[in-house]
Amino acid sequence: MRNHRSPTKFSRRAAIGLLGAGLAAPFIRPGHAEAAWPEQTTIPDILKGSGEVRIATFGGTMQETQQRAYFEPFEKLSGIKVRAFPGTNPTKIKAMVETGNVEWDIAQLSRGSIMNLQKQGDYFEKIDYSLIDDGVGAAYRFEYGLEMLVWAQVMAYRTDAFKGDAPKGWADFWDTKKFPGDRAMGGTGAGGWPEMEFALMAAGVPADKLYPLDIDKAFASYDEIKKAVVKWWDTGAVPIQLLTDREVAMTTVWNGRVAALQAANVPAAICWNQGLMKRDAWGIPRGAKNAANAMKFAAYSTMAIPQARIAFGIPYGQVNAKSNDYIAPERLAVLPSAPAIKSQLVNYDYDWWIDNRDTVVNRFNKWLLS
Repeated sequence: MRNHRSPTKFSRRAAIGLLGAGLAAPFIRPGHAEAAWPEQTTIPDILKGSGEVRIATFGGTMQETQQRAYFEPFEKLSGIKVRAFPGTNPTKIKAMVETGNVEWDIAQLSRGSIMNLQKQGDYFEKIDYSLIDDGVGAAYRFEYGLEMLVWAQVMAYRTDAFKGDAPKGWADFWDTKKFPGDRAMGGTGAGGWPEMEFALMAAGVPADKLYPLDIDKAFASYDEIKKAVVKWWDTGAVPIQLLTDREVAMTTVWNGRVAALQAANVPAAICWNQGLMKRDAWGIPRGAKNAANAMKFAAYSTMAIPQARIAFGIPYGQVNAKSNDYIAPERLAVLPSAPAIKSQLVNYDYDWWIDNRDTVVNRFNKWLLS
């Protein structure tokens, strides 16, 4: 990882004024019982501009939250118009760059997806870290991407599907006698990676002994659940719809999607135990027409207050250490980065997956057809 910070830009970046940005009182609850979102009312001139920035997202609840947390205030403060596109996909980015028809300026992807594409060629622009706030720790920075979201891949289940105890881990997910009903799990159709860790923990591998993954053992475990999996989902909206329509009793899911489900009064809950702690990142496709604006947006979105705003709309964690100053304790308590939840999660090993992804995905795809 390279750090492009320069002393001159560092001093200008300090003008962001994270603690003096004209905040509305962040924890005052208005009449409709929703906590007021903290406001970023100024940004440094270096993040202002003109024209547009085209942002690819995962859509759904995530994009709705980003619209309010990032897109609208950035457009107002910077003068740069935001155009958002659901359906971000590393395969699409690969094709765009190779054909020279780059339709997105910045895309939300996993760190692993960015690293994997860079392993194959030159698909992303380098991040200008001179623009990035110091509150974003070194763990969230890498040469061709900037991490911007902490989330968890977990189990969700319908609370009305079982009598007695609720499922407490992946061994229960695999136990279709004690916990009957169809399942859904993540697939590879949209560039995703198999949930091998869940298969191994279901087979009794301790969470702290997962890596390096025992591929043979994982597929043997997958064999035991395959008949119960009615859908290998590719987009985050699918497992939520399956739970809503009672098509499955349990599914793997991105934790933030469950909040919208619960808000719609669907009887569903998360099992945090043995979930995977993951991180999303911004990547700027090589040859993006508005790369400079994309970099300005990436810098804005990882400032402390914009990062905190995300947590008000969807229960995901932040990469800026200063963001917690603007999030009420009761909200912090339901984020993947909260100590009580984080202690139940397994840190996802992106490096292992970069080295082994192709082998595992090819075997998984053949296994699905067998």
